[in-house]
Amino acid sequence: MTSDPGAERAARIDRAVAGLDPAGADAIRRAVAALERGEVVCLPTESSYGLAADLRSADALARVTWLKRGRPADSPFPLIAGAIEDARALARVWPDAAARLAARHWPGPLTLVVPARPELPPEVVGPGGGVGVRVSSHPLALALARALGGPISATSANRAGAPPAATVDDARAVFGDELDCYLDGGVCDGTPSTVVAVGEDGAVRVVRRGAIELAEPPATSE
Repeated sequence: MTSDPGAERAARIDRAVAGLDPAGADAIRRAVAALERGEVVCLPTESSYGLAADLRSADALARVTWLKRGRPADSPFPLIAGAIEDARALARVWPDAAARLAARHWPGPLTLVVPARPELPPEVVGPGGGVGVRVSSHPLALALARALGGPISATSANRAGAPPAATVDDARAVFGDELDCYLDGGVCDGTPSTVVAVGEDGAVRVVRRGAIELAEPPATSE
């Protein structure tokens, strides 16, 4: 029996939106369609509104850069994955320390920077060869990544150097009709995610303190 891509897509989206109210589910369906067309979607996250693009679309990632009006080469776009296994698929290696941190804090505002697979686009890979990813605890951001079936960019919705948008109205005031799709998730918390780099050897380094307090450095090796 051959698979039906359309039926598989519909089933994946149905699973992703199962916990949302009808309005939220409809918004996610529209946002998925926009991402599949190569468009950029404004979405809420735990900390602020972000600019979501399908990681598999070079044109969409280039548009995010254009919307930001520039972005330093040493500041790659962070990603949101729908599940730990989707995040792990981005990594050239997935050290035990990363696995423990992900199991403990995801979904949640912890971004893990892990060694990136060589085929990832340059917009999401830092100068040290790492890719930053998290599984978001915001229901709309999580549903969108799961419904799309792949990671999405999650760089803040602002021009480079400006404050990130805390509400969808803030984002609209900046981007207006430059974006076709806005997801309204109310007011975002404003506290940035904690960023932790995990090296190929399992060494752990806190890059940025944020919403998750790491009480003690996790073990870097077994």
